[in-house]
Amino acid sequence: MEIDAFDALDPVYLVGLDTDDRVVSCVRLLQTNGPHMLADVFSDILQGQPPLRAPDLWESTRFCVDTERLDAQARGPGSVARATSELMSATLDYARRCGISDIVTVIDPIMNRVLKRSDNAPCGYVGDTVQMGKTKALAALLDCTQERIARVREFAGITGDVFVDETALRARLVTAHPTANAYPSLTRDQLQQYCLEQLGAAQSLRDLAAAIELANAVLPAGQQARQSAATDPARRSRIMME
Repeated sequence: MEIDAFDALDPVYLVGLDTDDRVVSCVRLLQTNGPHMLADVFSDILQGQPPLRAPDLWESTRFCVDTERLDAQARGPGSVARATSELMSATLDYARRCGISDIVTVIDPIMNRVLKRSDNAPCGYVGDTVQMGKTKALAALLDCTQERIARVREFAGITGDVFVDETALRARLVTAHPTANAYPSLTRDQLQQYCLEQLGAAQSLRDLAAAIELANAVLPAGQQARQSAATDPARRSRIMME
C-alpha cells in the first residue's frame, strides 16, 4: 500500500473491478477547499496564479489502470482500454451525483491525448504546461455534465450502471473465497505478546504512540503497557536520540 499526506484528508477512492472481481483501476477525488496536489505539489503549473478553490470543484488524482491485467478483449476503440473509459464514466457520474460540478486534474500530454481520444476532452486548462522531472504536466478541467458522461459511455459502448451493488459484491467474494475472512482466533496472551512486541520494536515516537494506542484498544492490560512505555525515560530518550 502506498499513501501520501492527502489520503489523511478524507478523499474518495473509486475502484474498478474486472469480471473476476480483481482490481484493475482506481482514482482519487479530493475537495479543493483544503490542501490538494495542484495547489501544494504541482503549483508551478499555476505560474503564480492562486489555486482554484470551490466546494463543487474537486481534484482527481491517482488515475491508474493495470494494463497488465487487461487482455486484448478488454480494449475499447482507439486503443483506449475499456477499463479506462469505465473509470472515467464512473468518476464523472459519481461526482455529478454528489453535486460536484467540475473536476481539475494534473495530467501529462499522453493522458491528455487519451482524454481526447475517448471523447472526454478537457473543457479548459489551468495555468501552463511545465516540465516535471522527465515529463511535462498540465492541469485540465472536466465539467461533470450528463452530456460528457453520455459521450464517454457511447465511445466505449458502456450500457447499464457502472457501479456494483456492494451487498452483491460481498456475497460473490465470500462465495469465491470462503476463507478470505476466516482469521485465526488469538488468545489474550497472544494478543498481549503481540502488543509488547510492537512496543519493543518502535523506532520513533510516532511508532511508540501507535503501539500504545493499539495496546490500549485491544487489551485491558494495555493501560498498564501504555503507562510502562510512556513513563520509561530511558526508552523515550533512546527513541528521541535515534
